[in-house]
Amino acid sequence: MKPIRILIADDEKEIRDLLITYLQRETYKVDAAADGEEALRLFELNRYSLVILDLMMPRIDGIEVCRRMRSTSNVPILMLTAKDQEMDKIIGLSIGADDYMTKPFSIHELVARIKAHMRRFYVLSSDRAAPEETRILFRNLQIDRKTYTATKAGEQIALTAKEFELLAFFASHPGQVFTKTQIFRQVWDSDYIEDDNTVMVHIRKLRMKIEDDASNPKMIQTVWGIGYKFVGDKDED
Repeated sequence: MKPIRILIADDEKEIRDLLITYLQRETYKVDAAADGEEALRLFELNRYSLVILDLMMPRIDGIEVCRRMRSTSNVPILMLTAKDQEMDKIIGLSIGADDYMTKPFSIHELVARIKAHMRRFYVLSSDRAAPEETRILFRNLQIDRKTYTATKAGEQIALTAKEFELLAFFASHPGQVFTKTQIFRQVWDSDYIEDDNTVMVHIRKLRMKIEDDASNPKMIQTVWGIGYKFVGDKDED
């Protein structure tokens, strides 16, 4: 298995150095950029397993960098934001960021989240999943865990890694109701949730991609006062 390579993009040298030190201890290969332009240059030259992206950077800001990266790749993107950038967090999630943490952050919590993403990367890169667990069929929706792909009526759906994991989680538990906290724990593999936006924005984006009418969802339904459930007629192979 190739070494896992991570890109850090942050204009604060202290944060870059801190992340490099801790991630290298975890045996990850790390590249670092001080601005958005450099981050995009490195991203074009190398293949990364995860990107840590600061929201506010010189030359090109994190939102635009995220948008450009997402247009060509489904690599997991974790954004770092300041506490007063609530709307920017939502925008970042809406354009394809998988996760975010607010500065100042716990380095141990950040490393834990990165490890959770990397565990999924390892599973995606391996052939260990049992054949009967790799594919889920619902009506005209097909979900393939082994290739991280989903199709609707034979057409591939453009999903980020986190959107796929959210869809696969829902489809693996049809009819079961989950709170936002439960969803976050299962899909983001962490007990640490800052607010509801991460889950809500990803569900909204996922609905726009898999539902015939996102304003009247039939598959991912809201259970008012509790959370969400996945509804569908599962096809049996």
